[in-house]
Amino acid sequence: MLRESLFAALAAPSPPTVFEWRWAIFSVGIGAILLTIGVLAMTVFLFRRKTADRTLLYFGIFVILYAVRMFVREAPVLSVFAIPRAVGSHITGTITFIIVIPAVLTFLEVVQTRWRRIMLCILGVQLAFAAIAVPLDFMRIDRDTLDRTNSILVLVSWVVLTVFLFFLRPPGRLSHELRVVAVGFGVFGLFVVHANLVALHILPGRDVEPVGFLFFVCTLGYFVLHRIFAREESLLAIRKELEIAEQIQTSILPREVPRLAGIDIAARYLPMSAVAGDFYDFLLVGGHHLGVLIADVTGHGVPAALIASMLKVAFASQSEHAADPARVLTGLNRALCGKFEDHFVTAAYLFFDLDRGIVRYAGAGHPPLLSFSAAHRTARAIEQNGLFLGMFPEAEYASMEMQLQPGDRYLLYTDGLPETKNSASEEFGTARFAKTLESHAHLGASALADELFREIARWSARDRGSLQEDDMTLVVLDVAAAT
Repeated sequence: MLRESLFAALAAPSPPTVFEWRWAIFSVGIGAILLTIGVLAMTVFLFRRKTADRTLLYFGIFVILYAVRMFVREAPVLSVFAIPRAVGSHITGTITFIIVIPAVLTFLEVVQTRWRRIMLCILGVQLAFAAIAVPLDFMRIDRDTLDRTNSILVLVSWVVLTVFLFFLRPPGRLSHELRVVAVGFGVFGLFVVHANLVALHILPGRDVEPVGFLFFVCTLGYFVLHRIFAREESLLAIRKELEIAEQIQTSILPREVPRLAGIDIAARYLPMSAVAGDFYDFLLVGGHHLGVLIADVTGHGVPAALIASMLKVAFASQSEHAADPARVLTGLNRALCGKFEDHFVTAAYLFFDLDRGIVRYAGAGHPPLLSFSAAHRTARAIEQNGLFLGMFPEAEYASMEMQLQPGDRYLLYTDGLPETKNSASEEFGTARFAKTLESHAHLGASALADELFREIARWSARDRGSLQEDDMTLVVLDVAAAT
């Protein structure tokens, strides 16, 4: 009996009538338009692969599935391609049971956050039903019951969507694009209700839902494209603002290092992104005194860059007591406290007095100063730290004083350099930093700065195009060797 029913299902169908051909031509025309819209939506999404917005993807799948179902529903189309009606019926059933899923996913991409839970519930119900209905349909088990159940679920889902999207919304006028969708949604809703009532044999007639669906797709397509273009315009505006922020930040950094007899200076600045929180600056007092500040604002991007700009203004006002690193850091801390809540600043300040042959140093939660002794050919880390800047108004700082020796070298840097990790997640570290300094003692300040960055790049062994983990800033100061 099973063998006979299988052969009967695969038997050649009777020739389509003239009425069926006319209706098929009409349906295929609408289906071709929908298929074109769906393919275009998918194509645009694929060309915009970097975007996290999947609205076009789900919309394209939804429309393509609907178009394919229209094709395989028509007996003339099946006869032209010699597709057995049983196969066409299974394809139609499968699409019918799963087509609501990409539709709900499309709404999830654009719906307000407050309605996501409702949408997720609808999606869960549809996924569960599809997981049961598709296998049962292929086993030819009670297709009528599956169709009726699906029609009821679609009607309920459509009513819920209509109520939550257009009736239980905040007061106020709908935007222009939402009003367009509301009209399309309402028109298509009438066709959906009619089609499902016909499927439930409550109303007589033929399913004309594709007409309403085409109208709805056009309005939904307008909405999706409007949202995408609006986001693109917003992204362009953000990029423009970032470019301006980058220009402003570049302008607050020294255009060139000071020229000072007795000290050779090299500076390197490598931000993680377009705008960053690293900062360095110089205070040149007379011809034989130099103050050097390096700082690192927590976080990245525009907020950190704005704080770095504040730091520059505050640092410029410290020139009167530039010779006292502790007072400089105290003044910076008081200037920054109360200006922000979620950020703080680490900093280090170094002052050279070439007349007296001394250097003074103080830090505020910053990585230690690296000092290389030309006489002993060794490098050591010097730490003289107080609390970081911007959080504790009454914080106090202390400085230390060292004698300048010919050929000595000092390095100020931000934590992005020693904390760079390799493939085994091992940090470069201050000790390896010091060894690199010792092994390249023969290099000048500028050449050493370049070599340190090359060494760190080799250590991290980043893939081309991968982002660095933090901003990196380095200032190398060489005391002139004795002649």
